[in-house]
Amino acid sequence: MTKRNFSLLAAVLLLAACSTASENAGTATADGAGNVGVSSEETNLQPTLTAEEIELAAAEKEGLDISVGDRVFFGYDNTDLSPEARMTLESQVAWLKKYPLLTVTIEGHADERGTREYNLALGERRAISVKNYLIALGVDPARIGIVSFGKERPTVLGTGEEVWQQNRRAVTVVN
Repeated sequence: MTKRNFSLLAAVLLLAACSTASENAGTATADGAGNVGVSSEETNLQPTLTAEEIELAAAEKEGLDISVGDRVFFGYDNTDLSPEARMTLESQVAWLKKYPLLTVTIEGHADERGTREYNLALGERRAISVKNYLIALGVDPARIGIVSFGKERPTVLGTGEEVWQQNRRAVTVVN
């Protein structure tokens, strides 16, 4: 189950728990002396969400990948950001400023050419390039992690320049 599906399931379960709690709220109990009141067990049924949980739910509804784009692409053996990549990252910065409690991880990727070790290092340099650009535009460095997958997680299988172009990327993932 993906992180997004799990989060949606958790939100549905929380809403179901809230409706059950509101149906039971106000149930009176009597002690042996005839005193009537609401039991302490029933008053604590309604869960409270943290600001981070509320923000994450709102952000997931809007979706970074859907609203502004979650990936940028690189040239062969390159870590320079193209003008198109910069535009996407600028949109990501605006989105991240809208949700200041969220953190992200930048995943660096490479195409299948080259050794595993070389592509892991290249993916890391690509992730660092994206991270540095986001920081330069005002995102708190503590909100951004990086990881490199090198050539281990291609988005498109196969060989040839069209396939390789899609696999030379950095992807911003909401944690």
